[in-house]
Amino acid sequence: MTETRSGAALLLRDFVNSLDVECDADELATPAKLTEWLVGHGLLPPGSPTADERVLAMAIGLREGLREAMHNHHAPSADPLPPELDAALAKLPLRVTITGPHPALVPLGTGVPAALARLAAAIMEASADGTWTRLKVCLESTCRWAFLDTSKNHSRNWCSMRVCGNRTKTRAYRARSRLSQS
Repeated sequence: MTETRSGAALLLRDFVNSLDVECDADELATPAKLTEWLVGHGLLPPGSPTADERVLAMAIGLREGLREAMHNHHAPSADPLPPELDAALAKLPLRVTITGPHPALVPLGTGVPAALARLAAAIMEASADGTWTRLKVCLESTCRWAFLDTSKNHSRNWCSMRVCGNRTKTRAYRARSRLSQS
């Protein structure tokens, strides 16, 4: 049985959700806010130097690449590594180690780039524990909130059936009603 309380998966979910698409609220809007987010999630020690604009752009690219990869988890035939995620991962200071029973990605250096590399390492952890493909984004175009699909058959499409699922189904019903009235 897949462990659905993966710390790595929840960290990735929270990182993607640092942008609330519906409200246009971005927790990473500035280099200082990025640094604060990373410290708050234990990826960077308190008192670390603040990120700069270049690293902020890397973080945004990583976040949106992860969002696209999570969207692709709804359709297993989709490209598992969107170009934006591939480009973001290529910029991160990482190396592979084989010191224990399993290979792992290890961030190199310190500071904000290394903290972002810890997020990339979380992809490998989530993949190893079976939660990576359960990370999805809501299919409601106005939402795109990331969630961990804990359904038995991995078929969840919305962050909330009560809100986004209802919106989508109501729109479809209204569209069908307009067609039948024509």
